[in-house]
Amino acid sequence: MNPYEVLGIKENATEEEIRAAYRELVKKYHPDQYQNNPLSDLAEEKLQEINEAYDILMKEHQGQSHGYTNQGYGNQNYGGNVSQQYMQARRYIDGGNLAAAEDILARSNDRSAEWFFLKGVIASRRGWYDEAASNLQTAVNMQPNNAEYNQHLNAILNQGNMFHNQAAGHGYNNQMNDDFCCRAIQCYICADCCCDAF
Repeated sequence: MNPYEVLGIKENATEEEIRAAYRELVKKYHPDQYQNNPLSDLAEEKLQEINEAYDILMKEHQGQSHGYTNQGYGNQNYGGNVSQQYMQARRYIDGGNLAAAEDILARSNDRSAEWFFLKGVIASRRGWYDEAASNLQTAVNMQPNNAEYNQHLNAILNQGNMFHNQAAGHGYNNQMNDDFCCRAIQCYICADCCCDAF
């Protein structure tokens, strides 16, 4: 299998071109497009081939270093114990299909650190920063040495602090309470106000 041919891109394609091609193909062959269709099995096989090709190319571009970025997941070393369903959820998140990723998590009985991490990433993608912070904090509490989990939690908390500081600049008393939950709610209110302003 030539992964470049599978994704329909040139062999000198950039990471962004690989991601863009992957997202388009995931949309095209997603199971929702083939419900009650005799071609559903073929579409599922094609989607699996697309996922494998994407993983191969991202490994070539990023090596084993991997990390979730705002653009998506590379070919992360998932710690060796992440199930196939969570890997698929990561692919769905990378492809922008948050509903499919959420469906995988909803069907899982395993409430591991990875489960909470992915819930947090989905929430942050949806702009639900208080929920994202809560889930990411749970993931970090369960696996405090996981650099990826800590990185995402810190990013969410830093984003919250930005809104917190903006609120203070507008006369909001930021000394009232430094409790984590209060800060998350304050961030949510500030973000909501900012969105309403536009």
